Amino acid sequence: MITIDLITGFLGSGKTTFLKLYAKWLIENGHNICILENDYGPINVDMMALYNLRSDNCEIEMVSGGADLDCHRRRFKTKLIQMAMTGYDHVIVEPSGIYDTDEFFDALCEEPLNKWYKAGSVICVVDTGLTPDLSRESRYILMAEAANCGLILMSKSQLYDENAAKNPISIINNAMEEFSCNRRIKAEVLTKDWSMLTDADFKRISTCGYKYGDHIKLSVMDNNNFESTFFMNEGINITSDDLVSRAKRLLTEPAFGHVIRVKGSLATPDGTFTEINFTKTDSEVAIKGTGEDILIVIGENIDKDAIRTLIKGG
Repeated sequence: MITIDLITGFLGSGKTTFLKLYAKWLIENGHNICILENDYGPINVDMMALYNLRSDNCEIEMVSGGADLDCHRRRFKTKLIQMAMTGYDHVIVEPSGIYDTDEFFDALCEEPLNKWYKAGSVICVVDTGLTPDLSRESRYILMAEAANCGLILMSKSQLYDENAAKNPISIINNAMEEFSCNRRIKAEVLTKDWSMLTDADFKRISTCGYKYGDHIKLSVMDNNNFESTFFMNEGINITSDDLVSRAKRLLTEPAFGHVIRVKGSLATPDGTFTEINFTKTDSEVAIKGTGEDILIVIGENIDKDAIRTLIKGG
């Protein structure tokens, strides 16, 4: 049977960054893998960051969009059926940051997927800098992502002191209590600078398995305040400094709503591309000779018109 792992985590937690490291380790250990980007939105900026992983031993597929959540779930199942015919021995699913992990397990219990796939590890990536000022929906999603994981993998831990990871774990456990989850996170945590991950660390991650954490079910996946707006090939053409400045404003000024993540790349007047990945706790900027002219802004109750006006410099 094909082993299928799930890498989950809230928006901007670092799932894609870890996925690249994990996929590389699996390939080096002789696996023939496929990465499935499973996103509700019409575009997936994270998929662009994975293109250089493509090889004879690694393929990348994507599920996106859909008229509604049920349509998206059907597309996810159909894609897994197609992938089962192609000879992979390991599949890694990276979903949206507002993903209901029950969809993953529900799909694997259905025929014919239950004959071809076996659930491997559910890894929940959590930002070490996570703060408690989350909406009720965000707390629910964070709890639901952690409830079934075999391991909490802390991201960006090198930016904080050695005790900082206790804070997000406390936030998760408080959310588990709030939503009547029968689980609490204790020792199932790996806190380490990812550049220092060893072969033993990856073996622990790849064999961490999963757990079932019962909890109250909310319908936030069907009816929630999470929204996105994107800019694709719109010829915005702004300097790197301007893009960085505008991204910071989106994340800090309430006029734009509660923006959680700004990610993508835009062309600059000198012909290069500025690639950014911003959250409230982290910012990454890179200047590249080539790129995709696409930027996505994700958050809760965002003002799309105000965001578009700011990014386009109106």
